[in-house]
Amino acid sequence: MAVFGLGRSGLTAALALTAGGARVAAWDESAAVREAARARGLALVDLAAADWTTFAALVLSPGVPLTHPAPHWTVEKARGAGVEIVGDIELFARAVALAPDHKRPRVVAITGTNGKSTTAALLAHALAEAGVDARLGGNIGVGVLGLEEMHGGAVYVLELSSYQLDLTSSLKPDVAIVLNISPDHLDRHGGMEGYVAAKRRILLNQGKGDTAIIGIDDPWGQQLCTEITAANCRTIWPISARRSLGRGIYALQGLLYDATDGRVAEVADLAAARSLTGRHNWQNAAAAYGALIALGVAAEDAVAGLMSFPGLAHRMETVGIVGKVRFVNDSKATNIDAARQAMSAWPAFRWIAGGRAKEGGVEPLADLFGSVTKAYLIGEASAAFAATLEGRAPCQETGTLEAAVAAAWADARASGEEAIVLFSPACASFDQYADFEERGEAFRAAVHALTAPELQEARR
Repeated sequence: MAVFGLGRSGLTAALALTAGGARVAAWDESAAVREAARARGLALVDLAAADWTTFAALVLSPGVPLTHPAPHWTVEKARGAGVEIVGDIELFARAVALAPDHKRPRVVAITGTNGKSTTAALLAHALAEAGVDARLGGNIGVGVLGLEEMHGGAVYVLELSSYQLDLTSSLKPDVAIVLNISPDHLDRHGGMEGYVAAKRRILLNQGKGDTAIIGIDDPWGQQLCTEITAANCRTIWPISARRSLGRGIYALQGLLYDATDGRVAEVADLAAARSLTGRHNWQNAAAAYGALIALGVAAEDAVAGLMSFPGLAHRMETVGIVGKVRFVNDSKATNIDAARQAMSAWPAFRWIAGGRAKEGGVEPLADLFGSVTKAYLIGEASAAFAATLEGRAPCQETGTLEAAVAAAWADARASGEEAIVLFSPACASFDQYADFEERGEAFRAAVHALTAPELQEARR
């Protein structure tokens, strides 16, 4: 077996295959990553010089291009030698299918442009609170093949990206969730049609007895829900945070409603859940609640799990309250739709934004500029964002995140009013940081570096 790309998923796949007795030829283009893999006992083989006819399959990291903008050289070599190309999720799916009944777990697979990580973590938390052995992995936390050994009482909660789904063909989740779909990663999928097709693969193998939970607050989700409803071979629950539904699960003004049996019942006031602020989190909660009910968790236990969720780092996370100023870390907002969700949660806020911009810049957020007390702009996108905001919202090009935090704090303190400082960059992090986690930690550090006495009190 050839394994290319030794990040989280590739490394755990290579280790699991080796432990299972497979002969693994592992490789990564980074010398540092290769050395880390060698230290874990993996056999390294330069795949550029290897005889590909000896490989049963290529296990490809989801970060490596499969089709667009152009197939990676390993993909070309595999296809030339007639070698199957799979990902770690596909290996997991095959292991589940072959497991005897007493070892076969239930699987919840979650995808969507935004909210995947929060929904997956929320669901895993609520399951654990209800006494279920829940394992969280995939595109969050641990690579799926690095999770504990399967057994029939476990529930695997898997966050799946479009890249992972492109490499998956036989996954049959007991519950499949598509939260939302909006343009993202289009360069990797050849456009919107390819991106939607990748997301749709999560539903590919479901049948009678399985449940599909589909967000219908965007046109692509609406179309997808209509298409699979016509197929009529599984339980389908639409979810919404914008409208009431005759059948499904929805949240309006923070109130969660269950209409899965055609009768509407209010089940929770999400305003009491501190980690589920904003309409986007109401949608996440609706999806998680639906999955819990589908898995047989009692409604009251499902609600209790939602309400006790502590939240995730870098996703609408309050990292400090300094006097009257709340600092919110939403570094995970790497695209416009994610930033919109955070910005819609407050009527007024000081906005830290910027980084490596996605196509279209921030113009799609123009309807929210009236809520921006002032913007503090960082990174490569700083000048372009300033030009977009000119005459529509006050702004300052601060360059760095640390300077943005200091400027926002100084302005908020001078105003004497209660304020939200929202770091929701609407950009990728790669101009200044390795990833959104590193960027979020830099924001946290900048907030905690403030010398105000109020911060010291908040930290005690």
